[in-house]
Amino acid sequence: MKKISLLFLATILVSSCVSKKEMIALQAKHDKTKSELVDAKANLQKCLIEKEKDGYQATSLTEQINALKEDKKSALKQVENLTVLTQSSSDNIKNVISQLSEKDKYINGIRKAMTQKDSLNLAIKYHLTKNLTDGIQDKDIQVNVEKTVVFISISDKLLFKSGSYNVTEKAYPVLEKIAKVINGQPQMEVMVEGHTDINPIKTEFIQDNWDLSAMRATSITRILQYKYTVEPSRLIAAGRSQYVPLVANDSPANMAVNRRTKIIIMPKLNQFFDLLEQDAAK
Repeated sequence: MKKISLLFLATILVSSCVSKKEMIALQAKHDKTKSELVDAKANLQKCLIEKEKDGYQATSLTEQINALKEDKKSALKQVENLTVLTQSSSDNIKNVISQLSEKDKYINGIRKAMTQKDSLNLAIKYHLTKNLTDGIQDKDIQVNVEKTVVFISISDKLLFKSGSYNVTEKAYPVLEKIAKVINGQPQMEVMVEGHTDINPIKTEFIQDNWDLSAMRATSITRILQYKYTVEPSRLIAAGRSQYVPLVANDSPANMAVNRRTKIIIMPKLNQFFDLLEQDAAK
């Protein structure tokens, strides 16, 4: 009986030892599995993060590609607009150059016409000065070229008595020389201007200084027409009264200067403009 009890006790102890070893092994295996599970979860989380990151990067790249495509379209549109603008600017530049060329032709035409007129007027001045100053004092007759127009200023003491519009006998030799030059230039027009000082005048036949200046210009015009056969269509009579003085009317000497008759020889305006048009059309 005692032997049986000892054998049973030994069996229990051996069984107990085996179970404890298995328990330890199972615990170790459990811990390992748990560790592997934690690692698996960590790896899974890492994969999810990386996938999300890759997805974000893919989305960002797609957006960048789309943005680049839009920029390309915009750039192409700008190039097209620039091409159209460049063509338009080129056409405008051509038009401007063409217009400038036409203006240059017109300006050159004006210069040519003015040069011709200058030469003609200088020639007239030369002949007038040579003919008129022969035996006549320079202070009584002044011949000038101003802006390509010939001006002959004759003191009234050579032409009229004070307050009168009747031409004196000593005026005829002067007017004859002027008429000779005028008739030698049939393409020119002639304006006769009467000028007075500020002293008012009123008589039975003269209303005021306007009347006197106009009547004196008309008297000279009639002599040029009827006595010296100047074509009347070329003649213009004008009265300027006291309103275009050469000097201030503040002394008898200055008033004598302002009392004058001016004969202006100038190109016919229609011929001058015809010349400009011909030159501009070339």
